[in-house]
Amino acid sequence: MTVPRQPSSPESPESPDPADEVGRPREGRRHMIRRRWLTATIIVLLIGVPAGYLVISANQSRNSGRDKEAKYSATGLTAGWPSKVQRRLYDVPIAPYSREVAYYETNNWRTSRLYAQFLTSNKGLDKFLKQIGTSTGELKKNDITISKRDRKVVGWEFTDPGPWLGLTHTKKDPAPTLDVVVNRVDPHHPMVYVVSTTTP
Repeated sequence: MTVPRQPSSPESPESPDPADEVGRPREGRRHMIRRRWLTATIIVLLIGVPAGYLVISANQSRNSGRDKEAKYSATGLTAGWPSKVQRRLYDVPIAPYSREVAYYETNNWRTSRLYAQFLTSNKGLDKFLKQIGTSTGELKKNDITISKRDRKVVGWEFTDPGPWLGLTHTKKDPAPTLDVVVNRVDPHHPMVYVVSTTTP
């Protein structure tokens, strides 16, 4: 009876080295460790560096938001846009793409007010004034139409370099009355301050 021949084990001296089959020398231990270390380093760089940038960017964005929040909360203002409902009720259509937007709302049994500010373009200012029913031609130089009382509520001082322009747009009740002040120190990007007052 013939016993079938067993295949030789990989450790057997008869088995050919796979490296020999392709004509390459077998990889040494030091070379293998160096290759694995290099592969791990590349993976860490490919994953870790972008992740690090994301973390730094998120922290900077969060810190920027906190700085704005701290800056405005000291004056009662809230950094960000009023809700669509607030903008509609108080007739304050802040121009799209505006920056440095902040607002504050007060309510009592007699009157309600929305204080808002935003930095916009000349086109944005024209659009805003047109939407509330007036125009840039109605702005009067050095006419600070927002009262001292209202300025004090949100910490607006209007002492920066001008020119300063203003207007009051009055509508029939219950539509709001808007006091608008514009700082045109930057001729291309006016800063707009609005106090909209409604009497329920």
